[in-house]
Parts: sequence; C-alpha cells; structure tokens
Amino acid sequence: MRQKQKGMLITVGFTFVSIGFFLLLWTVMSTKNPDFLPSPLACIKKFQAMLGRPISKVSLGGHIWASLKRVLLAVLCATVIGIPLGLAMGWSRKVNAFVSPIFEFLRPIPPIAWIPLVILWFGVGEFSKVFLVTLGAYVPILMNTVTGVKMVPPVLLDVGKIYKASSVQILKEIVLPAALPAIFAGLKTAVSSGWMIVLAAEMMASKSGVGFLITRGMEAYDVAMIIVGMCIIGIVGYLISICLSLLERRLCPWKTNLE
Repeated sequence: MRQKQKGMLITVGFTFVSIGFFLLLWTVMSTKNPDFLPSPLACIKKFQAMLGRPISKVSLGGHIWASLKRVLLAVLCATVIGIPLGLAMGWSRKVNAFVSPIFEFLRPIPPIAWIPLVILWFGVGEFSKVFLVTLGAYVPILMNTVTGVKMVPPVLLDVGKIYKASSVQILKEIVLPAALPAIFAGLKTAVSSGWMIVLAAEMMASKSGVGFLITRGMEAYDVAMIIVGMCIIGIVGYLISICLSLLERRLCPWKTNLE
C-alpha cells in the first residue's frame, strides 16, 4: 500500500513539474513577441474578460456547451452505429466481407472533404455539423471494436462452446466484455477527432461554439482569444478523457487489477 501511495505521489509530482515547465517555457517565449504569443497571464485576463462579456450575444459557457453538445451527440450516434457494426464485422466473416470494402473505400476520405456536399444536401444548420462529426467519430470506434473482437483469446471462446452457449450468448457474455478496453480506446480517439472536425465546421459556418471564437479571434487579430479557445478545447477534451477512463475502470475492473 505504501509503495502504491508513493508511486501515486511521484506521478502527481511529475505532472505538476510538467505543467510548470510548460508554463515557464510559454512565458519565456512570449517575452520575445507578445503580439504573436501572449503570456499565460494575458490569456488568463482575456479568459476573465470573455467570461464577463458575451460574444455574439452568447456567453462563453454557451459557446463551450454548443461545441460540446455537438461532439457528444455525434459520438453517441457514432457509438450506436460503430459498436454493433464492429461486433458484427469482427464476429462474422460474411458481414466483414460485405461491409469491409465499403468501409475501406470511405475511411480514407477526411470528413472535411464532405463539407461542400453536406452544405448542399443539408444546409449549414446543426444537423450538418453533427453529421460531419459523426463521419469522423465512427471510424475509430468501428475499427477498434473490430480489433477488440478479433483479439479475444480463443480459449475464452472454447469455454463458451464447452458450456454449449449460443452464438448470441458468447457474443454478449464473452466477446463484448473482452473487447471493451479496445472499444474505450476507440471512444477516446473519436472524441479527439470529433473536436477537430467540429472546429472546422464551426469555423466555416456558425454563430456559436469554440470554433466560432477562434475564428472571431483570427478576424480581430486577437491572438489571446485564439489561445483561450485552444486551451478550452484541451481542457474539455482532457476532462472527457478522464470521464471515459473512470467509466472504463467501472466496466472493466479486471483491466485495472492487471495494471
């Protein structure tokens, strides 16, 4: 127990040292040309100003929630599509043979390349933004699910067959739990991809969201606003990753024990 606590203290210590080193490096670099790279203190003051002053009649919290809502809704849609389809592709050779050619054809196409078509088909409303993020988020979820299913140890499948479990029971009770760590890894990647895509969508046509803030900062030559928007993305993405890790520990306790 003491060794574990000592290890945790060392990890926390290195974390604070890393953050301190980053802030120190940022401060030193900002002294050379504050107009191009504002100091951390200047960015904090800008953040405080943005908290007290709505931008385009929307508060800072409203902009954050607008982007977060789009990302979470898109990841949810991608999860509903990607996990069942990934399980089917990893479990059934026939399904994989049918879906894989289409998936491999669409996978290399970046979601941003779909923007002109999506605007022509659906306009520039909320559905278009969520649809674009879903296009980018489903890929890592589907791929990791397929990989997780294929990496299930054969001995576990043999145990299910020995006890005469049906294919549905084996898939539900053995394959899905064994593939959960890979699925969560795909979810974390999907969230990161979702933020990148939603920013691109918001920069092109939006009146709210973090991407809109970054665009407004670029138009006004307000570098501090751009950096604040970037920091918000990093902080929110990090918090989502922590939540997914906690959920993974809850659903995959055996993985934590092995670690």
